[in-house]
Amino acid sequence: MKNFKITLLSLFVLLSLMGCDSFVDVETPSSQLTGVTVFEDRTTANAALIDIYSKLRDTGLLAGLTTGSSVSLGLYADELTYYGTTDDNISFIFNNSMQSTTSLASQLWNESYHQIYCANAVIYGCGNSTVLSTADKNQFVGEALFVRALVHFYLLNLYGDVPYITTTDYEVNRLVNRMPTAQVYTAIIADLEQAVALLPEAYIVPNRVRPNRSTAMALLARTYLYNGNWAEASNAASAVLNNAEYVWETDIDKVFLKDCTATIWQFYPKLEGNNADEGSVFVFQTGPPPFVGLRAELYNSFANDDLRKSHWIASVTDGSNTWYHANKYKQNTNTGTSVEYSIVFRLAEQYLIRAEARARQGELINAKQDLNTVRSLAGLPNTTATTAAEIIDAVQQERRYELFTEYGHRFFDLKRNGTLNTVLPIVKLGWNSTDSHWPIPETELLANPNISQNPGY
Repeated sequence: MKNFKITLLSLFVLLSLMGCDSFVDVETPSSQLTGVTVFEDRTTANAALIDIYSKLRDTGLLAGLTTGSSVSLGLYADELTYYGTTDDNISFIFNNSMQSTTSLASQLWNESYHQIYCANAVIYGCGNSTVLSTADKNQFVGEALFVRALVHFYLLNLYGDVPYITTTDYEVNRLVNRMPTAQVYTAIIADLEQAVALLPEAYIVPNRVRPNRSTAMALLARTYLYNGNWAEASNAASAVLNNAEYVWETDIDKVFLKDCTATIWQFYPKLEGNNADEGSVFVFQTGPPPFVGLRAELYNSFANDDLRKSHWIASVTDGSNTWYHANKYKQNTNTGTSVEYSIVFRLAEQYLIRAEARARQGELINAKQDLNTVRSLAGLPNTTATTAAEIIDAVQQERRYELFTEYGHRFFDLKRNGTLNTVLPIVKLGWNSTDSHWPIPETELLANPNISQNPGY
């Protein structure tokens, strides 16, 4: 499953032949684990879900390592600078020179659809199980629906119109079409609404490493915001923010610790003692940076009294030059006992979602209250914005400073607000308007005549 040059079509062929034992790593007492038996036992069905989260953490668009969206879209936008010297995938991203033959575009595409395939196998297998309890069926199907919606959300916002895959049937999948963006959003919302209905509010394991109802609701709030459904975005964010399970953290140095009370969902590390992969990617002790560093322009744009500048960014100097790195996650080695997990959803985003949605509906006082909640953690005074347009602009700026190097928020915000082609040409040489979408892999185009390429590639 590590051959990332396989196409979506061949991926479905391979996985349909292998069944679920390609993504379940548990012992079987007497026989080969098959696609049917996986979901006739709670332990193996649960293992299938755990393995999907491992894949999300380690590969694809949500990975914290070098090819995940925190790095790749930070480089593609205006957050990070690349310090490598070779013409590799990362340099192609940084220089916005990707083509349909660039292996990383194919890698992330195939890894994402592999994750979706695995989620669909859980949905089908658990939904049709004759042994699992109703509670277990609801839990596992709800989680898999959330995963399917989450990965499609990232594919949509990166590649544009994409196939929305809801089955493991090769005959159905081998000639899929790209669906219009509006239809993909409709499918994402439908999956998330079903996940919200199925998932319990309580977490089923400690440390918030498995999605609950509020996790699905948090993604639903983001989806509604991106789709321009302001009232629904505000209501969904409120449902999360009103959950007594979550407590706003007032110490900025505790926000990215594994036991932060403002965390909604995070990835458990591969091994105990390991920490968030983002720390190993972003943190460096000597300059020049071995891989990536924060753009000096980003660092300098923070207000001097913004605590995020002094607590979430660190500087390294050799006496003549100074470089900066994201310091949200501070551990870049094994610490014996893990102290930082990779946080995917947290309360600050929900406050900013609701602030923007409220401002766009004319609820200016409440919008400013939400915005000021985030600003207060950074040690900043209340916003001076007064009109709806000013508040919306202030929210966008706050999102830049609050969510930098977290899963591509900056790139997606520029894109959804129509400012991508205004901001990026200033900082990126050769930026073209068609660079707003990544290329569909050439191998996919050759394998499926129903798949078309994005403009500009």
